[in-house]
Amino acid sequence: MILIAIVFFVLLFLGAPVAFAIGISGFTFFLTSDVMPISIGVQKIATVSQSFPLLAVPFFVLVGHLMNESGITGRLFKFSHVAVAWMAGGLAQVSIILSTLMGGVSGSAVADAAMEARILGPQMIKHGYSKGYASSVIALSSLITATIPPSIGLILYGYVGQVSIGRLFMAGIVPGLLMMVFLMVAAWIVAKRRNYVVADSRRPTPSELGRAAWQAKWALLFPVLLIVSIRGGIFTPSEVGAFAVVYSILVGRFAHRELTLARITTAFSDAITDIGLIMLIILMSGMIGFAIIFLQAPQDIAQALLSSLSDPRAIVAVILISLFLAGLFFESTILVLLLTPIFVPVIEKAGVDPVHFGILMMTIVTLGSMTPPVGVAMYTVCSILDTPLEEYIRESLPFFLAIFLLLLLLLFVPQLTLFLPNLMFG
Repeated sequence: MILIAIVFFVLLFLGAPVAFAIGISGFTFFLTSDVMPISIGVQKIATVSQSFPLLAVPFFVLVGHLMNESGITGRLFKFSHVAVAWMAGGLAQVSIILSTLMGGVSGSAVADAAMEARILGPQMIKHGYSKGYASSVIALSSLITATIPPSIGLILYGYVGQVSIGRLFMAGIVPGLLMMVFLMVAAWIVAKRRNYVVADSRRPTPSELGRAAWQAKWALLFPVLLIVSIRGGIFTPSEVGAFAVVYSILVGRFAHRELTLARITTAFSDAITDIGLIMLIILMSGMIGFAIIFLQAPQDIAQALLSSLSDPRAIVAVILISLFLAGLFFESTILVLLLTPIFVPVIEKAGVDPVHFGILMMTIVTLGSMTPPVGVAMYTVCSILDTPLEEYIRESLPFFLAIFLLLLLLLFVPQLTLFLPNLMFG
């Protein structure tokens, strides 16, 4: 296990692509093993590719690109603007609401952050918001995408950890909405103290809010249909991804009349690139996942933690701290694929619900996309808005505090996460 880790870190340090670093370190285990032939490693790559639940990933990646090309983003932006632009830090509140709504569409924190940085970032700076404040709001609010269904991270966690994806989708709704509230409060406090102007000081009338919601009805209806169809047994999580592709094409082509053949081609082209990157990482991780289980790493870690800690919450807290530190250096997809097989057996032995842990894990590892030194969402937003990194770090502290407070609340009150899945699935 130590040799695998050394090879992996050395390859990353030398600048090797992540998928190849995972693949080569996985093959290292089979090449140095006395009992495991290398043909098993190849079989593990092929086995991962034959997974039906994993079909949800490429489907939902494609859905995100199709909906961005179908006019849904613009309608969601208008609805968010009408709903909360009158509040202190109005455009920041719009960003947070939009991230919540887009979480049910894009499924990707980085895609969400990039989109909002282009649409909202220049407007926020034009209205007198500091670049650091604008960048930190946009980057940190995209974290909501980690829990609001259909989160791609939750699909991967459910697949690797053998946890119900339907229950994970239901479990992510309340934490996602709570994250929206916590971030809105943080944005309001900072904006109030700095006297940031509001985009529109006039509160919307019920009719104005209703008109904006009606114009965005197909986008607002999508996450509802997703949950209802899974709960009602109409579709599995993988099948609902295929339904979502058809839904987004029909809405964009016939309801919004914006999804032209050229735009469909663009959406498929962008999606194929993203899917190729994600799937190559997933396939290569099959070998390391097998090696982790074969070497009994989960059992060793469980024994070490359970022998020194008795409180399940303390065990989860220690794991979350280690995941946060790992998230500073590695992308969330990698951590989910490599560490889920290790930590799910540990928390199950400690008596913790894997659905509850999955929401906490996805939140904390995705947070790494918004933190130095390798935060993808952070660098994306800062580069688009030309924000100095030190200014982003300083301005993001209130939002990090809000997220850590929410994580503590979710850790000590697990029913906030488990209420909906228990209600819907029993």
